[in-house]
Amino acid sequence: MVEYRIDRRSGVATYVQIVQQTKQALRLGLLEPGDKLPTAREVVEATAINPNTVLKAYRELEREGLVEARRGLGTFVRKSLGLTPVDSPLRAELGAWAVRARETGLERDDVAALFTSVLDEQFSTDRRDRKDQGDEA
Repeated sequence: MVEYRIDRRSGVATYVQIVQQTKQALRLGLLEPGDKLPTAREVVEATAINPNTVLKAYRELEREGLVEARRGLGTFVRKSLGLTPVDSPLRAELGAWAVRARETGLERDDVAALFTSVLDEQFSTDRRDRKDQGDEA
């Protein structure tokens, strides 16, 4: 079961954090179709947030077709995202890289900015390449 962690200083709306963390758990295979999400009450007890915030996040996930609410039973995962298992060799490589980044004195925000920059470069180039190949066909 997923355990939500709310960062009140992040500037990201609480319900969005729940949606993002649920999607991350789906991508990593921590949540699979048929799994039950924690009840709103359980999330409220663990995080001290408003129950309506949890319900808003779950409604957003339902709107996206990722979960479904079953009256009287709870909210269940309908489909997974991505193909990145927690035990992926890439995760181990990334973990080693993060350790090296930390050892060089980088802070979490520095690492996040660097990683996001590389992702943006790699994936925007990938999109351009596919577009260029499509133009040539």
